Amino acid sequence: MEQTSADRPLDLRADCSRCFGLCCVALAFAHSADFAVDKAAGEPCANLREDFRCGIHTELRQKGFTGCTVYDCFGAGQKVSQVTFGGRDWRTGSRADARRMFDVFPVVRQLHELLRYLAEALTLTAAREVHADIRALLAETERLTLGTPQELGELDVPAHRQRVNVSLLRASELMRAGAGRRKQRRGADLIGARLRGADLRKADLRGAYLIAADLTGADLRGADLIGADLRDADLTDADLTGAFFLTQPQLDSARGSAGARLPGTVTRPAHWTAGS
Repeated sequence: MEQTSADRPLDLRADCSRCFGLCCVALAFAHSADFAVDKAAGEPCANLREDFRCGIHTELRQKGFTGCTVYDCFGAGQKVSQVTFGGRDWRTGSRADARRMFDVFPVVRQLHELLRYLAEALTLTAAREVHADIRALLAETERLTLGTPQELGELDVPAHRQRVNVSLLRASELMRAGAGRRKQRRGADLIGARLRGADLRKADLRGAYLIAADLTGADLRGADLIGADLRDADLTDADLTGAFFLTQPQLDSARGSAGARLPGTVTRPAHWTAGS
């Protein structure tokens, strides 16, 4: 799935061993159910070790840092650390370099997320008619990730995202063709909704708020889940076979069971249990 136009593999999996702990420094934490403390952007997390690894990695959920367990940079961390800044870390570099690194990281992270969706779109056979456009956008997006710190800092990411979104929307329409007349659920407020056993086949759930929704046994086959907020949603025994644009962080933020059926683009979260 992860191929560029030149058939080289894209590096879209986070590799913390090649990153300088950027997500633990560049991003802000707000004291909440997801984070045990407040932390300002650019301030190193107290749990970050000298080797740029997390000191409580195996205890994040128990220590109140659930938000860290569901975060994924899609490989942006190692791209910024090793490519954009050539292996110069924020501790040994100048303060100006550190600030630029922290500013650039979220930009590259957004671009890598787009690469993740574009790469998956190329595997959707029903969307073949837009594959040429998708390939061109993928190549352009990858090129943008290789820009200088200044170029990345000046990049209009929302404008580029909008261009990508046009093709992803068309791919979604082609994938969901034949779904018949269904209630529009794009961006819907479904927080805490009772959707146990609901027929959501080929549903457009782009950007839907499904926080704490009961989706036990729901049929989500072929649904578009791009940007859907699944925090604490119950996917016990739900069928997500063929669901697309679902990322691992989305799934990791939900609850589920061994009985849930998942698309091949994601893996069953370790915290899911057979009975919950």
